[in-house]
Amino acid sequence: MQAAFEKLTYKDASLQLLLFVDQRPSAQKQIEQICSCLESLKEDFPFELEVVDVGQQPYWAEHFKIVATPTLIKIYPEPKHTLAGSNLVAQLQTWLPRWQTSAADYWGTIKSPAESPETTTEKSLKINSLAYATEIIQLSDEVFRLKQEKEELLNQLQFKDRAIAILAHDLRNPLTAASLAIGTLELTQNLSDEKKLQISPTLINQLIQQARNQLRVIDKLITDILQAAIGSSTNLHIQPQKLDIATLVQDVINQIQERILGKSLKLETDIPQDLPYVYVDEERVRQVMMNLIDNAIKYTPAGGKITISIFHRTTEKVQVIVSDNGNGIPEGNLERIFEDHFRLQRDQEQEGYGLGLSLCRRIVQAHYGKIWVESILGEGSSFNFTLPVYRF
Repeated sequence: MQAAFEKLTYKDASLQLLLFVDQRPSAQKQIEQICSCLESLKEDFPFELEVVDVGQQPYWAEHFKIVATPTLIKIYPEPKHTLAGSNLVAQLQTWLPRWQTSAADYWGTIKSPAESPETTTEKSLKINSLAYATEIIQLSDEVFRLKQEKEELLNQLQFKDRAIAILAHDLRNPLTAASLAIGTLELTQNLSDEKKLQISPTLINQLIQQARNQLRVIDKLITDILQAAIGSSTNLHIQPQKLDIATLVQDVINQIQERILGKSLKLETDIPQDLPYVYVDEERVRQVMMNLIDNAIKYTPAGGKITISIFHRTTEKVQVIVSDNGNGIPEGNLERIFEDHFRLQRDQEQEGYGLGLSLCRRIVQAHYGKIWVESILGEGSSFNFTLPVYRF
């Protein structure tokens, strides 16, 4: 049967045929019958047969839209004709005389005096064009791949330039706030003992907390940029451990309390006392909560409301929900907002990288969880994600 998978060419071939096969044992008998039927023609009607294994040359199967094997295609002379099905041999016996007649008419035409030497040569070359066509398909695939790589590199370069500009701007505010807090603390150290006693420990703690919060903001900015540089195709490395999710969420709320008060927002929480522990990377989940609450603050109008809820939905998962009553998200963008660098049209002029939600999705998926958003335009959005319950 090995010979059936070789190219059969006969001098001055009048027909060019492609036989698509696979390696299934059940198909071998039918392939042998097809080859035997064609072999009987070689004396009276020369032809060229190319046997294509779809497993070894899938691009040809895709090019000719092959849906079943074996399939026999007459590709030259035109028009192309396809035979397939369980009765392929019977079809071949029916169509071979017609192919012979049409091929004889064709070759009689190109050998007429009216045919120019150039045209005759061009048509004759088509009979041996399969190898060249294969190279063309492979080259086309390579060109397509290179174009994709070029587009990706251009996007990365554009993002780099934009990220550097925004990062320089965004770092200035938290750096200034942290510097002011630390500077104020330094001034208190230079005061006399009598005046130092007039400064309450609460104020000192507030200044320390302010500096710490701003440093966290700076760390988040740098982390997001570095994570984007790694690329979305790289797996996140997480170090899960037993964690009280309620405590982490409350810690995040405390960190951004000033921003909530600054916009006169109402914050409501629904966090049960009997929640199970989760098995997560604490810092990664902190990033998710910071991003989601940060977005809620950003897109909730002054005087609006933010709600943070945690539910023990199943024995295996805990669900966290961050809701706001902002403008909401268009339905067509509910999935796209989790893509790298995607930003809603309304946000194009705002500061930011378009990285936060993409990073959130990667972190949640690294924990074998799910993240999604539910939103109604004009009424607000609810971001949901799940985390695994600690079972050790």
